[in-house]
Amino acid sequence: MTQKITVLNKRGEKLVGLLHDSGSAELVILCHGLVASKEDDVMVNLSAALERERISAFRFNFSGNGETEGTFEFANYRSEAEDIRSITEHFKRLHRPIIAVLGHSKGEIDYRVTEENMIERLTTNIHQVCLGIDKNCRVLTVHGSADEVIPVENAHEFAKIILNHELKVIQGANHVYSSHHAELAAAIMAFLKELLMKG
Repeated sequence: MTQKITVLNKRGEKLVGLLHDSGSAELVILCHGLVASKEDDVMVNLSAALERERISAFRFNFSGNGETEGTFEFANYRSEAEDIRSITEHFKRLHRPIIAVLGHSKGEIDYRVTEENMIERLTTNIHQVCLGIDKNCRVLTVHGSADEVIPVENAHEFAKIILNHELKVIQGANHVYSSHHAELAAAIMAFLKELLMKG
């Protein structure tokens, strides 16, 4: 069953999403990439794959994207982190434990940006952010070997610095996994099933 849900973020903007309720209490949050929406093929296909495995999912639009209120901003990591927090808090109040947050690409794009957005992007020390990830937090990175936007070498660098990290490289897959959606879903499902078994 799919249900449209709106959640207010801390800035008072309505975040619009779709709950794919397969009957499981546990929930996976799906986050779209840069200049994208909850309707992108990767998000739609992942939510369908999760439903087939009887895992509930919620895919939503970040502030300023798709149907969601707000203004689109380039490199607004902190704002998007706040949006994710608003979503997780909403579902926690409904006694829906979040077992995973899945995201797709905050990659590179040519876009007109404000000085404030560029400063945030340039002053965010990704290495430090990665080192700040709790050692008990399991991290899966799935990356295409033929990604034309973000080089696969970047994924290997993350694997070196993030504790409790697993890297799956899908051979021949491009940035949006055009011919590799099934392989992407299989890698994610294996990871989630392991998480669910460990409780």
